[in-house]
Amino acid sequence: MSRRIAVVPGDGIGVDVTREARRVLETVSMIFALDLKFSEYDYGADRYLRTGETLPEGAIEEFKTCDAIFMGAFGDPRVPDMKHATDILLGSRFKLDLYANQRPVRLLCDRLSPLKGRGREDIDFVVFRENTEGLYVGLGGIFKKGTTDEIAIQEDVNTRKGVERIIRYAFDYARKNNRTKVTMSDKSNALRYGHDIWQRVFWSVSKEYPGIVAEHMYIDALAMQMIKNPAQFEVIVTCNMFGDIITDIGAQLQGGLGMAASGNINPEGVSMFEPVHGSAPKYAGKNLANPLGAILTVQMMLEHLSLNEPASLVEKAVVSAIETMNCPREVGGNLGTSETGDYIISYMKKAS
Repeated sequence: MSRRIAVVPGDGIGVDVTREARRVLETVSMIFALDLKFSEYDYGADRYLRTGETLPEGAIEEFKTCDAIFMGAFGDPRVPDMKHATDILLGSRFKLDLYANQRPVRLLCDRLSPLKGRGREDIDFVVFRENTEGLYVGLGGIFKKGTTDEIAIQEDVNTRKGVERIIRYAFDYARKNNRTKVTMSDKSNALRYGHDIWQRVFWSVSKEYPGIVAEHMYIDALAMQMIKNPAQFEVIVTCNMFGDIITDIGAQLQGGLGMAASGNINPEGVSMFEPVHGSAPKYAGKNLANPLGAILTVQMMLEHLSLNEPASLVEKAVVSAIETMNCPREVGGNLGTSETGDYIISYMKKAS
């Protein structure tokens, strides 16, 4: 069965790591006879500066014809307001209704743990971040800008539909993956209106999942507990902004942003996958970027497409790269971007 993958390398090191991720996909396609087909799009800063276009007309409809989307990183100092990145990333999330941001926090090698006495068995949970509402919807404005009376308003939007579907998605994930606890995090002791709905919906939905423990933590307490005792968590679900913040904490728990994968999921449509690190323009094209986060994102995408055996092989290759130090300096090795990709590909070919 043929599957079509849209590839958007983006800016900076996004181009470098996406190249390695695509090579990995091409290799598993060959090993497992998957017949993966790729459509690459040049949406990014260069195109925007050349044409004034961010996402051209018809781009979203084109994405909808694909089985999955893989995006690199976005950001370029030549576009200080990040308009192209906002239009491409947030535009895709909203227009494709990618409401479930899924961020696995999984330590693959004990030596990468920043926490004393904590290893692989302690750091293995998933964060689900509501991805289409909250403070990121862009509602608000500035009144009397530039004066001493300036007022800025940013509105936090939480709908029952949006809150319920991300909470239900987290519980469904827990049930399907033999997880026994879902922790919802908010700040309802201070944000009484927007987060009251999270409380009511969470406890209501939790009654439909009697085999799963439902737990609540305020976001500041949860951030503290992620450092103090990450082993207590299995599935976390929270709002857009809080999810954005705590998943960066989670990335550090697994070895840094260069190790972190993510998926932006629409269970009833096409989903988009991206590593979570930035574009780091000063390192672009220098063979210095860590591609493992992008490669683990490929692994996550393969799982989403129910290609579990290829996904497992990719993960084993990444674990081997880290354990044998055939990896970038960022995670203790001395290989460049392409050499790390070479090792992953070589491991998969030998193991298959």
